[in-house]
Amino acid sequence: MRIGHVVGNWKLNGSLSGNETLLGSVKAAVPKAAGCRFGVCVPYPYLAQVKDLLAGSGVEWGGQDCSRFDKGAYTGEVSGAMLAEFGCTYAIVGHSERRTIFGDTDGVVAEKFAAARRAKLTAILCVGETLEERERGVTEEVLARQLDAVLENQGAAALDGALLAYEPVWAIGTGRTATVAQAQAAHAFLRGRVAKKDARVAEALPILYGGSVKAANAAELFAMPDVDGGLIGGASLVAEEFAAICQAAIARKG
Repeated sequence: MRIGHVVGNWKLNGSLSGNETLLGSVKAAVPKAAGCRFGVCVPYPYLAQVKDLLAGSGVEWGGQDCSRFDKGAYTGEVSGAMLAEFGCTYAIVGHSERRTIFGDTDGVVAEKFAAARRAKLTAILCVGETLEERERGVTEEVLARQLDAVLENQGAAALDGALLAYEPVWAIGTGRTATVAQAQAAHAFLRGRVAKKDARVAEALPILYGGSVKAANAAELFAMPDVDGGLIGGASLVAEEFAAICQAAIARKG
């Protein structure tokens, strides 16, 4: 059975005092569990604090992005090696906000993915369509293009030990959630796309759902055969919500 993952993405949120309170509650509520891994991806300035707060707990941590460059004259960038020095497990690449607001192309995302893997980080490759693309019926074409940028550049083997996250852009922070059937269909398509290159990698690849996951819908989403956990936005900032989502993942693996 694939390992389940629940990873919180704090986005541009947090404070030194608030982080301590939130993570103290999360640590107390989220147990270490066989078959499941839990983490939070936080703004860069908080990595040292989060490392100190979470070391030895059942919760891992990571960065919300990763530079495609390893070092050099790239002001403002943060490399995979830098993230690794702060004990990061995860690095998100290709989040829809990076693609739509900051202009990360499929090619740039593929380079960031490769950089995260060079640093021995668990890269979380995000893919997903906009509402306009779903309404035009081109969801699979969009997902294929975004995924193929990595597959064609690095091969399916690059996904071995990584995570894939399907995040319908129209369901992020809107309160709207893809139906379980829509989520399962997208995840099955993505797994099938990888399987055409490498069936073993595809079968072992955890695919997370990211799009307004909350305690009320987590169990139903995680019950789908190709949904292996969640990339959690706003709900990861509420300890009780995040803990309940983690418990839903544990129950699925139980």
